[in-house]
Amino acid sequence: MDLAMLAGIQILYAIASLFLISVGLAIIFGMMGVINFAHGEFLMLGGFAFILSVRAGVNFWVAMFVVAPLAVAFIGVVIERLIIRHLYGRIVETILATWGLSLLLIGLASSLFGYYQMGVSPPLGSVQIGAYQEGGYTFFVIGVAVAVAVGLYFLLRHTPFGLIARGTMQSADMASALGVNVKRVYSVTFGIGAALSGLAGAIFAPLTGVLPISGLTYIAKAFITVILGGALPLTGAALSSALLGTVSQATTLVSTSVLGEVMLLVTAIVLLRVLPSGITGRFFKRGI
Repeated sequence: MDLAMLAGIQILYAIASLFLISVGLAIIFGMMGVINFAHGEFLMLGGFAFILSVRAGVNFWVAMFVVAPLAVAFIGVVIERLIIRHLYGRIVETILATWGLSLLLIGLASSLFGYYQMGVSPPLGSVQIGAYQEGGYTFFVIGVAVAVAVGLYFLLRHTPFGLIARGTMQSADMASALGVNVKRVYSVTFGIGAALSGLAGAIFAPLTGVLPISGLTYIAKAFITVILGGALPLTGAALSSALLGTVSQATTLVSTSVLGEVMLLVTAIVLLRVLPSGITGRFFKRGI
């Protein structure tokens, strides 16, 4: 019984991890149609902002929930205004631009912070589960994922900005004809996606540390999760994370972590053959 409970917690943690690293990308891609190849570097910047703030004396939680998201949101808004804004609707150019931006951010981080791993110890100790122990930070990550999902649902479903953003996602031309400042909506949306990425980078920094190339460890999983999720950013990210996280962690528990990663990829490939428009494109065509 204790082992089954521990396995369930680890599966929930895997689901929460996938959701957190992918939801920022899902917001930007699902609502703006922008394929952001620099998404991993946004997580990396969030990790650096968090760790440097903690080392400078900022409270651990303030650095995580305030400094890192705001810092990456600011960078995201600047990037959107200088680069992304001029490339809407031009998929190939957007891919090339964000790929180049990814390489630029890695180079800048290497020059500024050095090519070595930075880290801080995760707080919250451990929790006893029968004969086993699980880190308290694991439960924290699960709780943050739930809070982010609920917060995004409320923002997109029950606020004026959410209504405008969803309307703009469905038809930017119609929204513009109705007097909506589409450029501002896109800028704010990109900033929200970047802030969520920065938050995720800060959350995982105590567990994995941060390097200039840390984003490379996140980007593949994030893209797989978002593509399998389909067009709806929040629903798609949540459902895809639940499916892939369960398959990957369950496989890891009975074999190895390498086979778990392989099964995640195989599951995504098989499902995309069956559901080329993603989970929400086939089963959940209405929602957020």
